[in-house]
Parts: sequence; structure tokens; C-alpha cells
Amino acid sequence: MIRYPNALVQGQTIGLTAPSSGVNPQLHHLVHESQKQFENRGYNIIIGETVWTQHKAASATKVKRANELNAMLQNSEIHAIIPPWGGEILQEILPLIEWEKAQPKWILGYSDTSTLLFALTMKTGIATAHGTNLVDLRSDEWDPTTSKFLDVLSAEGGATIHQTSSVNYQSEWSHDRQPKPYVFNLDTETKWETVYNRPVEMKGRLLGGCMDTIRHLIGTPFGDVKTFQETYLMNEPIVWFLENCEMSATDFHRTLLQMQQAGWFEYASGIVFGRTEAGQEVGGFSTFDALERLAETTNLPIIYNADIGHVPPQMTFVNGAYATIKVSGGKGEMTMTLKK
Repeated sequence: MIRYPNALVQGQTIGLTAPSSGVNPQLHHLVHESQKQFENRGYNIIIGETVWTQHKAASATKVKRANELNAMLQNSEIHAIIPPWGGEILQEILPLIEWEKAQPKWILGYSDTSTLLFALTMKTGIATAHGTNLVDLRSDEWDPTTSKFLDVLSAEGGATIHQTSSVNYQSEWSHDRQPKPYVFNLDTETKWETVYNRPVEMKGRLLGGCMDTIRHLIGTPFGDVKTFQETYLMNEPIVWFLENCEMSATDFHRTLLQMQQAGWFEYASGIVFGRTEAGQEVGGFSTFDALERLAETTNLPIIYNADIGHVPPQMTFVNGAYATIKVSGGKGEMTMTLKK
């Protein structure tokens, strides 16, 4: 049975910690601006020491990062946790997390943050929210797709949240851009697509994240999908949501093969892939070739170019929640229920 955090309400406290990468001094203003936006909306903010530092691809030592995260997970006065962004080597703190002491509270993010989200849901059955990062919430207005994260975090257990695909997405990144009215420059038309180019519907429990990082949990105690499925999902089907940050087409293909051969897709009812700027062809082999082969070998419906991951904006996908996802005519929609 999945456990959902209590609804986040105005007046409560959000903790900011950096279990992966911290923020270099020249970008500290991004954190301050994001903090201001939450405070303007009625939330209290506590910022951990790790947010302000960065050394050798991480915010701090693995012990310091784990200790700060454990303290926030166990602090009943903190009702949600949002890292500034992802990073590279969050995985090294997973053995140091006190899983059995973690209180159910929302954790939000993507990229390497999804390593923590995935592992926490795997180990404890606590639902986690794969969605936007803190620094992408520094504008006075939040775009309609991104802003749905707050509907999710403020929902009671059992609630249903409906989300639709974005109208446009951002084709290029720039942290120097002034966020008016949104952080993102939504300049390109969004089109969700499916392998075989036909309407698709899939239902099941959501599970996923950034493929570049969660693939390394295969074969570890933090990626035991079979035990998680049997223990917490009672053999319900899984709808996977995945995104490729930096992998070439062949690395992407190898990763999918590894996931499949490790049994991750054994209970799947479908797979949704996010937009990506990665996936460069290798010898004429493309990511679409990989998706076609995956569809052939698994006989699963596959959606791609969805609002997930490093090409914003993002919908919010809750690890453990029950969802129905539909795609037709280039448009996607997801009805997500916080079902135990």
C-alpha cells in the first residue's frame, strides 16, 4: 500500500536541501528569488547549508548531504522538501539515508533528484513527486503546466488531479533570462507522439525518473522493482515514465535493454518518455529505432516527447500514484489518483 504525505498548506514550512548538487555563488540569486516566490504565496522556507556550496560535482561530502537530508526527513515541522536542482552523484548518499525514520512528506524534483525519489518510494512505499525544480519557480507567475505541482502537493490522499500536455515547450535553456512572465521561454509547439502513430491509453501505478541516474540502481537494494511491486502495489500494473538527459541513441538503447532484462518492465502496462535534446544518432541508429525495438519486444504502448524532464515545462508525475494516460492527435492527458 502506497503512503501519501499530508497535503501541503499555506503557513507550513518547506525545506531546501541539496542531496546532489548545490548552487555556485554566482547563482545564489536563483535560490533567493525562488524563496521569495514561495514566501509570497504563504509558505515558510528553511534553507540547509548544502544549498549554498558546490565542490567536486556535489554540494558537500556524502555524510553532510545525508545528515542534512535525514534531519529534514525526520523533522515534523518540515512538510515538504525541494532541492534546488539535480546533479550527478546523489547515489552515493543512498546507503546513509535512515529510510525507516523517514516521515511521509512531499519531495519534489527531477534529474538526479529522481534518484532519491525513486529509491525512497522503492524502500518505503512513500509517494514522491517527479516534477519541476526549485530554481524554475522563481518567477511571479508559474506557467499552467508547471504550476500543477502545487495542486499535487496540496492534495489530500485519495484526491484526483487532472493534467494536460503543454501548448508549447522551451527549446533552449538560459538561467540569465529574466523570468517574465515565466521562467521558461515557451517557444515551440508541443506534440506528444506514439510509436506506430496511433492513439494510446495506458493505466497503472506510476514509476520512473531520469534514466541516466536511476539505471544505476538496477541490481541494488534501491532498485528492487519486483519486491516493490509485490509489497506495495499488490501486483498492479506499472506505467513507467522515463527521460533521457545525456545518453546517445545507442546508450539509450542499452539502458532500455538492461531495464527490460532486469525485469523492470515485467508488470508494465505502458511507457512514457519525455522530450530530450540528447539521443544523438550513432551510425544511423536513432532513439526512435530504440523505441520501435522496445515496442516490438515488449508489446507495450509507448508514448514519447511528453512533458517530462530536462526540456520544460513539466507535468508532475507521482511515484506510486494510479494514473490513466491518453494520447491522441498530438495531445496528452493524465488523470492521476493518490490511491493507496
